[in-house]
Amino acid sequence: MTGALTCWDGRRIALPDVTGWKFQYGMGSPCDSFLLTCLWEPEGEDPLAEAVTFTAAEDGETVFTGVVDECERGWNGGGGFLTVSGRSMAARLLDNEALGMEYQVATWQDILRDHVTPYGVNCLSGGERLPAVPGFVVETGSSEWQVVYQFCRYYGGVTPRFDRQGRLDVGPWPETAGLRLGAGAAVTALTLRDQRYGVLSQVLVRDRTTQAVRTVEEADFARRGGMSRRVLTMPGRSTYQAMRYSGEYQLTRAREELRRLELELPGSFLAWPGELVEVDLARGTGRGLWRVAEMTCGLDEQGRYTRLSLGEPEVLK
Repeated sequence: MTGALTCWDGRRIALPDVTGWKFQYGMGSPCDSFLLTCLWEPEGEDPLAEAVTFTAAEDGETVFTGVVDECERGWNGGGGFLTVSGRSMAARLLDNEALGMEYQVATWQDILRDHVTPYGVNCLSGGERLPAVPGFVVETGSSEWQVVYQFCRYYGGVTPRFDRQGRLDVGPWPETAGLRLGAGAAVTALTLRDQRYGVLSQVLVRDRTTQAVRTVEEADFARRGGMSRRVLTMPGRSTYQAMRYSGEYQLTRAREELRRLELELPGSFLAWPGELVEVDLARGTGRGLWRVAEMTCGLDEQGRYTRLSLGEPEVLK
């Protein structure tokens, strides 16, 4: 593992030998994060306070790009130490508040121009398939990330996220299994959890002006005895599509935690958020196809590890 910092003036600082690290990745929210610990010997100029961004590479492949939130260095009885922590490039959009406005018709290029590129964030191709949205409103107090997420998720049905090179990605998730865990897989821990609390069976979406009500149901959960309803009041300018999708969105987000499989394996960077994992372990628990919702990997005194939180593919999309 190697790490490097880039200062505001373009200077690049190669970090010394890495002794421990931890990377946490999700599907856009919450923001990905990192923690890196290195050996450190103070000498001469200390430019670390000027560091703005961070990159990490494993075997020549970039595994994280983000912003530096905190940098600590010093020494104690164990010798000199340097610890750097921060978040993915999504932090640039999370930390900046959007200017409230209303678009007559908002396109993806409008969103990029006004809410993404001003913060030095690059975007992969794929956004051209997102639909134009008439009457798109940016609420006062929203973060720039909320604007991007609402546009992509509510109206385009895709989850925006950042890749390992720090680029905004609005493309589809992969639909082929990248990791297969058969009978001989070295799984060191497994937990299969079914959690009904917080899952919704029905959402009523009401238009504040016309009082029209649309009903959206989670038929599968209701069939299995689920009974939990929410009422969502939308602004009067909301279109039918926005009202309907907001209801479906609430049902989908609530169902994300209904069924989760958590695994721990030796090794690092074994699967990435959004990828499919095929599980067919000897004991049979959790058998089937899952999608990675969260991945945490690190290096500690016991060696390398990867922890995966897996959800139902049709829900995590």
